Amino acid sequence: MVDPLAGQKDEEDCPKNWQLAGASVKNVEYHRELVSFADTVFGFLEDIETSSSENSSSSSNDYQDDFGEDENRNFQDNKVFWEQQDQLLKETLFRTTSIETKIRHATNEALKELNLSGKQCICQRPVAGNVDNGCRDCLQREICNQLLNLGYNCAICKSKWKTSKNIPSGEHTYLEVMDTTSSKKGEIRIVIEFNFRAEFEMARANEEYNQLISRLPEVFVGKAERMKNLIKILCSAAKKCMKEKKMHLGPWRKQKYMQAKWLGTCERSTPASLPGRYTDRQLRPRTSMLTFDLLENLSGLHRTVVEVA
Repeated sequence: MVDPLAGQKDEEDCPKNWQLAGASVKNVEYHRELVSFADTVFGFLEDIETSSSENSSSSSNDYQDDFGEDENRNFQDNKVFWEQQDQLLKETLFRTTSIETKIRHATNEALKELNLSGKQCICQRPVAGNVDNGCRDCLQREICNQLLNLGYNCAICKSKWKTSKNIPSGEHTYLEVMDTTSSKKGEIRIVIEFNFRAEFEMARANEEYNQLISRLPEVFVGKAERMKNLIKILCSAAKKCMKEKKMHLGPWRKQKYMQAKWLGTCERSTPASLPGRYTDRQLRPRTSMLTFDLLENLSGLHRTVVEVA
């Protein structure tokens, strides 16, 4: 028979060092379990930190790459835009018709004759551009007379427009030739502007815009449709230029304002009602108190009469 106290007896009869050895084994196994659990936890945390660090680094690199790509894309887009505008401008300027060529040649010859004649405008107000003998009004009258003498239906046009939502009011004068020699094309309107390039110049423009402006003629002679296309190209370029420089585009630079100058309604007049004011006499320069030299005239009692301008 089995002794019910056998197990107890065995435990009592076992030496103490065996009991201690068993306890030590249990403690070792317990510590091993703790170490294994700690390694698992800390390993998991390290994996999370590594993954998070890698994701953060990857995200930062992706952001920098995206930013660089966007910047490069914008640069390429801008380059393409200015190349397209330059090509469109050259095509619009170089494409011409026979009637435009004839009137352009006649206008240039009239300007040369006026420059060589030595005639002076009695207004003595300078005109912008390469034409240096007269104010704008007198110059337009003189050239208009020259074209009329050559048989062209030329007139001085004065355009006026009121203030609207996007542009302020203003007025502008230019020459216009109406050609009716072609029965198929009907009436052709030719615009003559003596100060064309300066109308689109901007003080703080970028290099690309200035390059476009340098291609423009100082004196424009062309059909109204050509003028319309040029205005569209140049105003689009002006808008892009100001956007790149983060500046506001003035309302007088906008397309509608420019179109109102040459393509809106106007009043036609001839030099017969507006006679020219050129003379062959040598005009004396006006003297003002700002240019009058007092030191040279203080030696005597008599004083030269000074005209105050």
